[in-house]
Amino acid sequence: MSQVIIPVAAFDLVIFGGTGDLALRKLLPALFRRDAAGQIPAPARIIGLALNQQTTAEYRDQVADALQSHLDANELQAGMLERFLARLEYRVTNVGDIASFQALATLLDEHPERVRVYYLAVAPALFDPISHGLAAAGLAGNNARLVVEKPLGHDYASAARLNAQIGEVFDEHAIYRIDHYLGKETVQNLMALRFANALFEPIWNAQCIDHVQITAAESLGVGTRGGYYDNAGAIRDMVQNHLLQLLCLIAIEPPYRFEADAVRDEKLKVLRSLRPISGHKVRDYTVRGQYSGTSTTPSYTDEVGNPASLTESYVALKVEIDSWRWSGVPFYLRTGKRLKAQAAEIAVVFKKPSHVMFGELHTPILPNVLSMRLQPDEGLRLHIMTKEPGPGGFRLHDIPLDMAFAERQDAGWRMPDAGCLRTLGDGCGARSSNPVHARR
Repeated sequence: MSQVIIPVAAFDLVIFGGTGDLALRKLLPALFRRDAAGQIPAPARIIGLALNQQTTAEYRDQVADALQSHLDANELQAGMLERFLARLEYRVTNVGDIASFQALATLLDEHPERVRVYYLAVAPALFDPISHGLAAAGLAGNNARLVVEKPLGHDYASAARLNAQIGEVFDEHAIYRIDHYLGKETVQNLMALRFANALFEPIWNAQCIDHVQITAAESLGVGTRGGYYDNAGAIRDMVQNHLLQLLCLIAIEPPYRFEADAVRDEKLKVLRSLRPISGHKVRDYTVRGQYSGTSTTPSYTDEVGNPASLTESYVALKVEIDSWRWSGVPFYLRTGKRLKAQAAEIAVVFKKPSHVMFGELHTPILPNVLSMRLQPDEGLRLHIMTKEPGPGGFRLHDIPLDMAFAERQDAGWRMPDAGCLRTLGDGCGARSSNPVHARR
């Protein structure tokens, strides 16, 4: 397979919170890779905004240090690094001061024809003042895009309030509520796997599937994100967005067309079909926990600086979907920090054959498992039962048919990070073991 680069028109990308952890650890390294791949046109600019008192030159040095920390050394070729840093500009910005937005307008009006992407890499409490500050400075016109990430509020009422606030300024088609898990190659491949192959769709239902496991395990603790995480927890940080997005892609009905609104509508049907977990089912269907400390690693409460915290760093749930396709099929969702390994995987576990004629062989018949690895070693693996080759009788064993995406690409191709933006231009821009043994 060969890599296809789709160039975009010249743009100005404005990052509110341009010196924050999200920008320096995820957004700017992802943008560097897009630039190195040739997707970002020469005139494009990336403008970082923050309260820090520094110059553009100092900001470029800060970004260069971040890139060296978060990218492989072989990616940072001198010419590419210099080209990317030359795109960067920095402005000291106070989002409560209209003068800051007027200064930004002066900068952006140097190229009024360009698409302007405003990425809000800041706390949700700043979404409203930033949106209205942009409007007051005349920066929310037809060529503007607004990008926001989780958390969108802390409950339904606050989420609705945030949506209403930004909706007062930007039209719905110009607002991008993104989930970076959807940028993962394997996640995007779910749509192709299901709807571009006649093999799976006929058996993608309760008659053939026993259960589905969706796992996102992290080996690190909360680190410097303790202040945010202790107010969010694993459920709000991972389950209500990343894991539910994966569940939707597994469970949706075929959209009438491959376009954003059609896919969204089918996802919404899945979410509305989720059976509520309430009453005694909370105890039966959910598990919550915190990681403890060791002689070399701090505990969760030590890392967040809150000895009385009851916030979960691990959660597991049994989820059910009330629909004809999925009636009786449990979905097991689990995520946590400070676990044994860093891994994200979806395992679709099929039912065993209704009649097994190999009983006399005393060989266990394992169910077929379609495993989709999101990280690391992105790819697909289908576990099937086959005869063990060679003499000595008829022996069955479980063997995986493996397709690692990176191994199927041209030399030098790198699996894109999930942080890669898809809002540029005109709005778009150790292998795991058989998971069947981690059962209900």
